[in-house]
Amino acid sequence: MSLFSGITVYEVSMALIMVGLAERVLLAYAPIEMVGPNGWLIKGDIKE
Repeated sequence: MSLFSGITVYEVSMALIMVGLAERVLLAYAPIEMVGPNGWLIKGDIKE
């Protein structure tokens, strides 16, 4: 049995949607030091 045989298209699509939602939440509510232009987690074009 392969490592990837149990993964469905639905699970992959839900994982991508969750990653996108988590990114949006982080960009909206995380401190600027974390997700700003020089952020250590996400380097984004965010202005305070």
